[in-house]
Amino acid sequence: MAENGEEKLIAVARHIAKTLGHTDTMTDDILQIFSNFDNRFREKLTDDQPLERTLKSLHRQISRHLSAQHHIWSDSAESAAFLDSVDQLLAVIHEWNPMANDKSVSVSLDKADDLLQQAMFRLQDEFTTLMQRASESVDLTRRQNGGNNLGDYYESEEEEVDDDDSGEIPIAHPVTDYGILIEALPAGIISDLHEIAKRMVAAGYEKECSHAYSVSRREFLEESLSRLGLQKLSMDQVQKMQWNELEDEIEKWVKAVNVALRILFPSERRLCDRVFFGFNSVSDLSFMEVSRGSTIQLLNFADAVAISSRAPERLFKVLDVYEALRDLMPEFELMFSDQYCVLLRNEALAIWRRLGEAIRGIFMELENLIRRDPAKTPVPGGGLHPITRYVMNYIRAACRSRITLEQVFEEIVVPSASAVDYRDGDDRALSSSSLAVQMAWIMELLESNLEAKSKIYKDSALLAVFMMNNERYIVQKVKDSELGLLLGDDWIRKHAAKVKQYHVSYHRSSWSKVSGVLKIDNNAMSPTGASRSLKEKLKLFNSYFEEICKTQSTWIIFDEQLKEELRNSVAGSLSPAYRNFIGRLQSNNDSGRYAERHIKFSVEDLEARISELFQGSSGSGGGRK
Repeated sequence: MAENGEEKLIAVARHIAKTLGHTDTMTDDILQIFSNFDNRFREKLTDDQPLERTLKSLHRQISRHLSAQHHIWSDSAESAAFLDSVDQLLAVIHEWNPMANDKSVSVSLDKADDLLQQAMFRLQDEFTTLMQRASESVDLTRRQNGGNNLGDYYESEEEEVDDDDSGEIPIAHPVTDYGILIEALPAGIISDLHEIAKRMVAAGYEKECSHAYSVSRREFLEESLSRLGLQKLSMDQVQKMQWNELEDEIEKWVKAVNVALRILFPSERRLCDRVFFGFNSVSDLSFMEVSRGSTIQLLNFADAVAISSRAPERLFKVLDVYEALRDLMPEFELMFSDQYCVLLRNEALAIWRRLGEAIRGIFMELENLIRRDPAKTPVPGGGLHPITRYVMNYIRAACRSRITLEQVFEEIVVPSASAVDYRDGDDRALSSSSLAVQMAWIMELLESNLEAKSKIYKDSALLAVFMMNNERYIVQKVKDSELGLLLGDDWIRKHAAKVKQYHVSYHRSSWSKVSGVLKIDNNAMSPTGASRSLKEKLKLFNSYFEEICKTQSTWIIFDEQLKEELRNSVAGSLSPAYRNFIGRLQSNNDSGRYAERHIKFSVEDLEARISELFQGSSGSGGGRK
C-alpha cells in the first residue's frame, strides 16, 4: 500500500509539472525542483512509465490465468490469486482515472481496460462453469432444514430417469407440502459465485454476470415446469384444445403454478440474493430474467382459459384457475414488486380479474341456456324436467365455492378480504349480496321456463303434478346446500308455499269431480228415487275412480314424502265420503238388499288403489338425483 501511495504521489507531481510547464524544458525544470526535496524520488520522477510498469506486472499475472486450459476454480489457491490480480487491476484503474486527461495515462488506461475486459470474460466463463457443475451434482429433493424428500407425483415412466446422465438438468419434484426451500447450489459454490459477482459488478460488467447467471437458472425452472407435466402451449393452442384435454392441462397447471410460486421462485429469489448480496439492483434484474419466461408461460395459460369458451360446464375448472391465482397473489406481491418484476405482478393481477369476468360470463351463458331451452315435448308422467335437475345440481355444486363467487360478483380487488367479509356474514347480508341476487335471478328464469313448459300439458292435474315435482325439487336442493344461505329463509318459505298451492290445484283438478259424485241430496226425493240415484252415483263414481287410478298410476312424484302426502290427502278426503256413501246405500230400504251387487270397491280396496297412484313407469324421468 505504501508503494502504491508513493506511485500516486509521483504521478500527481508529474501531472502538476506538465500542467504548469509551458514547454518541455520548463516541465523538466519543475520535476528537477520536486526531486530535490527527496533523493528517493529523483529516479522515479525522471522515470516516465510508472503506470506502464504496474500494468506490465499485472498483465503477466493475469495472462497466466487467462491462458489456463483448465477450470481455475478447481484450485482454490489459483482462484484466489486470480481474484487478487483483478482487485489490483481495478484499484490501479480507479487510482489513475482522475488523470485520464493526460495523454500517456489515457493510453495506459485503455490498455488496462482491455486487460480488464479479458479478465471479465474469463470470470464470466468461470461463473458459468461453476453454476453448471454445481447444478449437475446438487440434490434438489432435499429440504432446506432436512427432513423427508419432496412429494412425488411423477408417472412411473418419468421416474425412470438415468441418474448418470450428466446432461440432465436437475429439477425440483412436485409437492403438496409447500414449506420447502430448495438448496439449489452448495454454500461453497454460492460463496465463489458471490466473489466473482463482486468483481464483475465493480468492473461495470453486472449485466454480463446477470446474463450468465440467468441462462443457467432459467433452464432449471423451465425443466422443472416440464417435469411437473406442464406443456409449452401457445394461447391459440390452449383455446383450440378439446375440453377433456384442457381439463387435464388445468389440473397440471394448478399443481405447477403452486409449486412454482411457493417453492421454485422463492428458492430462486433466495439464491439470487445470496449470489448478488449487496447488489440489490443486480439481484432483482437476475431474478426477473430467471423467472420471466416461466412466469409468462404460467400466466399465458391462465389468460387463454380466461378468454376461451364460456360454456357452463367449464365453470368449475375456471374457478380452479381463478382460485389458484387469487391464493397466490400474496406470493406475486412479495416476489414481483421490484422495478424489474412489477409488470409481471400487474399482469398476474389483470389476468386474475379477467378470470373473474369469465366466470360472470359463464353465468350469463347459463341464463341464456335456460331461456333457450325449448318447451316442445312434455316429460312423461309430469316428472322432473332435465333442465331442473341440470340447473339445480349445477348451481348447488357452484355454491360450494360460495366465498369465491362472492368475490367474483362483488368484484373484490383484495384477494384476502372476502374470506372474512362473507364467511361471518349473517343470512340477511348473504341474501342481499350480489351473488344472492344472481342466484335468485337464475331461479326466476328457471321457474319461468318451467311454467312455459307446463302449458304443454292438456290435463290441468298433470300440469299441477309437473310443477309440484319441479318446485319441490328446487326447494329441497336450496334447503340442503349453500343456496339456502344465499337465498334466505323467506325465499324457501315462499317457494314451499308454491308446492302446497300446486298440491291444492292437483287435488281440485283430479278429485273434486269424484268427491262431488258422493254428495247426497236428502231433500225432495222419494225412497225409490233415492235408491236409483245412489246406484247411479255409485256407478259413476266407480267409472271416475277407475279412470283416474289407471291414468295417475303412471304419473310420477319423485319425492317419497310428497308422494305419501298426496296419497294420504286423497285418501283422507275420499275415504270418509265413500264410507258414508256406502253406508247410506246399504241402509236404504229399497237398495240395501242388493247393495253388494253394486259396490265394486270396499273402503279398504279404495285405499289400496289410492296407494298405487304415482308409481310411474320405466324411463319416465322420475328418478331423483
